[in-house]
Amino acid sequence: MTDSKRAVVLGAGLAGMLTARVLTDHVDSVTVVDRDTMPDGPYLRKGLPQARHAHLLMSGGARAVDGLLPGTTERLLAAGAHRIGLPADVVSLTAYGWQQRFPGTQFMITCSRELLDWTVRTGVLRDRRITLLDGTDVLGPRVRAGRVTGVALQPRDGSAGPTELAADFVVDSTGRGSPAKKWLAELGAPAVREETVDSGLRYSSRVFRAPAGAEKDFPVVSVYPDHRSGRPGQSAVLVPIEGGRWIVTVSGTRGAEPPNGEEGFAAFAGAVRHPIVGDLIATAEPVTEVQGSRSTHNRRLHYEQVTPWPEGFVVLGDALAAFNPVYGHGMSCAAHSALALDGELRRSGGLVPHLARRAQRAVSAAIDDAWILATTQDLGYPGCRAEVTDARLADPSPAGRQFADLVSTAALSEPAVAAATMEVTTLSAPLTRLRAPEVVAAVQRLAARPATGPVVTEPPLRKDESALLGR
Repeated sequence: MTDSKRAVVLGAGLAGMLTARVLTDHVDSVTVVDRDTMPDGPYLRKGLPQARHAHLLMSGGARAVDGLLPGTTERLLAAGAHRIGLPADVVSLTAYGWQQRFPGTQFMITCSRELLDWTVRTGVLRDRRITLLDGTDVLGPRVRAGRVTGVALQPRDGSAGPTELAADFVVDSTGRGSPAKKWLAELGAPAVREETVDSGLRYSSRVFRAPAGAEKDFPVVSVYPDHRSGRPGQSAVLVPIEGGRWIVTVSGTRGAEPPNGEEGFAAFAGAVRHPIVGDLIATAEPVTEVQGSRSTHNRRLHYEQVTPWPEGFVVLGDALAAFNPVYGHGMSCAAHSALALDGELRRSGGLVPHLARRAQRAVSAAIDDAWILATTQDLGYPGCRAEVTDARLADPSPAGRQFADLVSTAALSEPAVAAATMEVTTLSAPLTRLRAPEVVAAVQRLAARPATGPVVTEPPLRKDESALLGR
C-alpha cells in the first residue's frame, strides 16, 4: 500500500453519496460502488422502489446536507422543490388534534426522491477524486489481520469475473438489504444485537397533477391516526413536489392496510380520521398508477457493540437503522450520520488506529433520537410486533408517556411548545429540547387548567386553499 489513501463506499444512494463527499476531506480518492446502473437524470432506478412514495427532507437534514454540499437546497428549489415552513405551511391533524399554523424557523424540503438523489449525486460527482462504479455487485469486504484491505466486486452483466478493489477504508451504505451482518459472521464476529418494531404498516402512493391555482405555495396536508386509541392506525398525506404535482401516500398498520391498486385508493384517503386528503384529490388528475410498499418496519443493528470490530469498516444509513417511513426521518438521519463520521475523522486526525470503532459509535449515537421517536409511537398500535431490549422501549415510563402526551397537546396551541416540537421532529435539536424551561412551564399550565382558547375542530385552511374544496 502506498502513502495514497483510498476509500470505497458501498451504495450510491443519498447516504453513500454524502459519505463519499465526507471522505474526500480525509483520503486521496473515493470509489462509490452500486449494483444499479445510475440514471442520467432525475429518474427512478430499479434498486430504490421506495422512491415512488412521499419523501421529506427535514430542516435538520437539509442543513446537514448543505453543510456537506453547499448550495444543494438552492439547487433543489430552483428545480421546483418546495420549502414548507413548519408549522406555518402544513395542515395537519395529529393524534392530539389540528395543529395551529404558527410561524416557525423549521422547514422541510419536498420533492420527488429522484430529483433529490440526482441533485446530490451530480453535486458530489463534480469532485474528480470520486469515481462511480455502477452496475457492480459487492461480494464482500476483504479483511486481513483484523483490518479491511478492500472489497471483492463483480460486474452484474457477467462481462468479467470477481476482482478485488484495494481500500484503506470501507463504508457500507447499501440500505435495508445490507449483508453486513452476514459478512461479519463469516469473519467470526459475534452475533449482532438487532431490534425491530413492526407495526405492520403498509402504504400506497400515487402522483397527481395539482389543480389550477395549487401548483405552488400549497401546504402539506396530513391526517394521522391516534396511536392511543387501541385501534389500527390509518393516515393520508398530500405532499407538493416539483412540476406542479402532488404525491399522495396513504398507509395503515396491521389490520387496516390500504389497497395495493387503484381501486379503493381515493376511498381510503377519504375514510381516515378526516376526509380532507380524499376531498382534495377528488378534483386532481392522477398521472401515475398506485404503487404499494411493505418495507416499513423499524430495524436497528447495534454494530457499535460488536467486539472485535474490523479496522477500517463502518456501517451507516438504512444498513444501520431503518425507520418507518411515515416519520420522514431516513434521509435526515443519513445526512447526520455522514456528519458524525466526518466529526470523528476530524477529531482523530484521519485514518488512525481504532478510528472505525469510534466512528461506528458516533454514527449510532447520531440516529438514536430518531429511533426513539419512531418506535415509541409504533409500539402503541395493536398487533405491533417488537423485539427490543432497550429499556426505554421494553419498559417505558408511564410518567414519560404522560409528559409526551402533554407536550404534544400543548404544541397545538402554544407557540413555544410548537417551536420546540418542530425542532425535535425535524432533527434540528435533541429530544432533551422538550425539557426546556419554557416547554415545561407551558405543559404545567396546560396540566393545571385546560387551554381557554378556541379549539380547532376543522382543517386550518387559508381562504385560497379552501377554495379548492368549494368552501
